[in-house]
Amino acid sequence: MKKLRVYVDTSVIGGCLDDEFALESRAFLQLAHDGVITILISDITDKELQRAPVNVRVEYNSLQTSNIEPLMSSYESEKLRDVYIKNGFVGQNQKDDAHHVAIATIADTDLIVSWNFKHLVHIEKIRGFNAVNIREGYKTVDIRSPEEVI
Repeated sequence: MKKLRVYVDTSVIGGCLDDEFALESRAFLQLAHDGVITILISDITDKELQRAPVNVRVEYNSLQTSNIEPLMSSYESEKLRDVYIKNGFVGQNQKDDAHHVAIATIADTDLIVSWNFKHLVHIEKIRGFNAVNIREGYKTVDIRSPEEVI
């Protein structure tokens, strides 16, 4: 069976240290530790994590590199990000959130996982991202919380 390739944003790793999200975040990341899934981490996520508190960076650095696939932003992902913003699905202040979705879309990920219920794990946002994706010739994306995956 093919391993799922799952894009994660910063909130999933930071969630390991948040009382509200720790149990589910850790259980989700355990799937990567066990080799059940491959976690996709973009340069955007990496930059956000480098600015995170030390204990979040320690959590990030504990992930096994054999189960992580790095992704890089590109002109194509920036262009798609800008289309999401232009269409009003996220605001200019959520540029990185839109970029996460764009990078994951272009990389043809199986799933995006986040705790960001305001800008990502939100039915209207998902519909908006997917409307743009279809119009621009990309596949649709599925965005879920770690709790829905474990």
